[in-house]
Amino acid sequence: MPNESMYSIIMLVAVFAIMYFIMIRPENKRKKAAEEMRSNVALGDEIVTIGGMTGKIVQVTEETVTFETGEDRVRIQIKKWAIQTNERAEAKAREQAEERKKSKQKK
Repeated sequence: MPNESMYSIIMLVAVFAIMYFIMIRPENKRKKAAEEMRSNVALGDEIVTIGGMTGKIVQVTEETVTFETGEDRVRIQIKKWAIQTNERAEAKAREQAEERKKSKQKK
């Protein structure tokens, strides 16, 4: 009897550990990367908001970003958490991935 209950506890702990490494940990990494991207926006960056608007950043404060949308030069101010992607950061990540790929091929 004690072996069966110990086995059940070990299996339960194993299931939680697997769930952590499969589901929770990758989500935390994505959140951390998104927060880093939002904190590193700079003037001139091309961004896409969570609402789908695109534009070029013209002003950055600690909490907000102001960007222009196209040739009509309409300026919109949003909170940093509303930035979905930063084209400059994505291009830099693509370049780094290509460099890693090339260095692996050389070996």
